[in-house]
Amino acid sequence: MEQGSSGLRRLFREVAKFGAVGGAGVLVNLGVFNLVRQATDLQVVRASVIATVVAIVFNYVGFRYFTYRDRDKSRRTREMSLFLLFSVIGLVIENGVLYTATYGFGWDSSLQSNIFKFLGIGIATLFRFWSYRTWVFRALPVREGPVAAGGTTMAGERPRQRVP
Repeated sequence: MEQGSSGLRRLFREVAKFGAVGGAGVLVNLGVFNLVRQATDLQVVRASVIATVVAIVFNYVGFRYFTYRDRDKSRRTREMSLFLLFSVIGLVIENGVLYTATYGFGWDSSLQSNIFKFLGIGIATLFRFWSYRTWVFRALPVREGPVAAGGTTMAGERPRQRVP
């Protein structure tokens, strides 16, 4: 039973760290989006794609060096390739929501664009959290200490099993 609560605590810490980096990434994304919209004549979805790309770069650095700094770093090329793949899928989800609102329903005021940009970020974030933790920043196998009789470690805990 203790192992379950320990696993929940780890998941909670991971979600909190992911949320901290992601929250900062949302601010970067929305800030760049509004800056590009105000400073250029780009169409709303093009401005959004630029902002999303800037946020993807920002988020990679935050995830790799803060949220998932303890994860496997041995295959960085694979990690970056998968991160880019899943980030592009997230970009399509995020900007697909904005595209649908803008061109499908004609909701294109500044306020409406920001609302649907934010909604798209939220939906894409669910996909990104699952894909990044499952495929990109894979957990290292847990190092097990000496195991005593009864299948517990010398610290009195059952060895944790992690699926990569």
